[in-house]
Amino acid sequence: MAAAGAAAAYAVLALALPRWSARALRSLVLAAWLLHGLTLADGLLGSPARFGFAPALSMTVWLVLTVYAVERRLFPQLRAHWALAALGSVAVILSLLFPGSSYARIASPWLPLHWALGIASYGLFAAAVVHGWLMLRAERAMRQAEQNDAGVPLLTLERLTFRFVEAGFVLLSATLLVGWLFAETLYGPGLAWKWNHKTVFSALAWLAFAGLLAGRARLGWRGPQAVRVLYLGAGLLLLGYVGSRFVLEVILKRAA
Repeated sequence: MAAAGAAAAYAVLALALPRWSARALRSLVLAAWLLHGLTLADGLLGSPARFGFAPALSMTVWLVLTVYAVERRLFPQLRAHWALAALGSVAVILSLLFPGSSYARIASPWLPLHWALGIASYGLFAAAVVHGWLMLRAERAMRQAEQNDAGVPLLTLERLTFRFVEAGFVLLSATLLVGWLFAETLYGPGLAWKWNHKTVFSALAWLAFAGLLAGRARLGWRGPQAVRVLYLGAGLLLLGYVGSRFVLEVILKRAA
């Protein structure tokens, strides 16, 4: 079973010993990533397709791991595999326990694209959160005259963090705009734009990220101040889709 294999591979990777060779770690990362991707494809392309809060989280983590794998080629000294692997294992297990709602019929062929835009923005903001966390660790190590265990210079981490925020903001803006303009086309007749929990939290997240980018451009926000706003926006965005779906699927036991 691909999901069980992915969860196991991630768990082994999270516990990998320092004496493991770089080649062994790369092979394990690739195996976990491929098995994870197969698990996601089985849920999204199965008959019927299934999606929900846990698959959304799982796909977000998979995208972050994809970004990390690419960055490792550019910055071989980057070290965060153990934390991301632990997240990957938890995400895969959650998607097994809560596979989401089934979609026997999709109202519009454009709906998967709308989902893809939203999940891609989740992935980019999640990557920004990971880099923001590494940035704070690097800054703390510099202040205490300790070795930077992130493996990448502080300014590089800061630049990468905001690159992900900018890209995520563009995709989130596109997702909200498409949902507002074409709600009935995407979800079916009578299902126009509504100010429900998902919409409100997503709009608040958009405002938080817009404020973060404006604060950096005009006021020079950086370091802990900027990361706190990043965490706030990411938390609101998480509540927007994953939080509302969690309440519907797990607490209320209703399909969304």
